[in-house]
Amino acid sequence: QVQLVESGGGLVQPGGSLRLSCVASGSIFSAAVMGWYRQAPGKQRELVARITSGGSTVYADSVKGRFTISRDNAKNTLYLQMNSLKPEDTAVYYCNSWTLSANYWGQGTQVTVSS
Repeated sequence: QVQLVESGGGLVQPGGSLRLSCVASGSIFSAAVMGWYRQAPGKQRELVARITSGGSTVYADSVKGRFTISRDNAKNTLYLQMNSLKPEDTAVYYCNSWTLSANYWGQGTQVTVSS
């Protein structure tokens, strides 16, 4: 069983920055594809960014150039650096861990971008 615990969300003004973290329990972290997803009220959950065990990354078009995903396998921690935040980035952000045999989600952390 893997547990994912997100932190770092909060209220920020447009143009501001936040850094999300996700700490994973268990021994599969280094082998898993890790991702950040988000869900805004009334909308479906969508991929924000993901990173493979080898460090290859994929970003949603809406966040390219503003967000950076990274991982520290020694610390079992996934990060999402979010810069130039916009009101449309407001959502609950979820950490995800995926392997061929298992798929896990964190409980989510709220990010609100508002003046």
